[in-house]
Formats: sequence, structure tokens, C-alpha cells
Amino acid sequence: MSDSLFERIGGAAAVDAAVDLFYRKVLSDGRINHFFDDSDLDDQRAKQKAFLTMAFGGPNDYSGKDLRSAHAPLVAKGLGDTHFDAVAENLQLTLNELGVPGDLSAEVMQIAGGTRDDVLNR
Repeated sequence: MSDSLFERIGGAAAVDAAVDLFYRKVLSDGRINHFFDDSDLDDQRAKQKAFLTMAFGGPNDYSGKDLRSAHAPLVAKGLGDTHFDAVAENLQLTLNELGVPGDLSAEVMQIAGGTRDDVLNR
């Protein structure tokens, strides 16, 4: 199978739709929405789209900070495993709502789960 996950999930249009829906869920989730109080959400969405495109094997146009640097201020504000789990839950709900097939959804979640130690600066 030579097609990247990015291509198999539907390319840029699919990533755009997923990120927009994902942030609607995250921002309405009282467990984690306070971490975004000081965020420029348009900028946040654009960075997330570029990061996921790269992480899923699409074009690498990501120029943001590495995961540890980007999340260090949030870790200082108490970001921990329960928050990471809440974000992952919202990601899974997003994939389900968009009808992403189970095998592709599992790949996405594996990639997301693999970022835990970097996001939490461990």
C-alpha cells in the first residue's frame, strides 16, 4: 500500500473538516477548553492542519514549534494525562462523526497516542 494515510483519509479536505469539527468539540469540552483561552484559534487550526497533514504523510508545510516546546506552557498550567485523554476522546468522536473507517481511524489514533510523551514533556 503506497498511498499515505493523508491520501487514504481524503487529503486536505478531510483534514480541514476534521480539524474544524475537532476544535468545535474541544472548545465545548469543559475538561480542556480553558487551555485555549489565550489562543488565536484561527492560527491554532492552521497549525494543526499543517501538522496533521505532515504527520499523516502529506506535504510537509508545517513550520510551527515542536510538540514539546508548543505544549510546555500548557504543561506548566497543569496539562496532564487526563487532559490528553480528553483530547484523544474528542478526536475519536470527530473521526466517528465524519465516518472515517475503523482501520484508518485506528491509524490516526495510534499516531495521536504516540505524541503523548512529547505533548506532556516527559
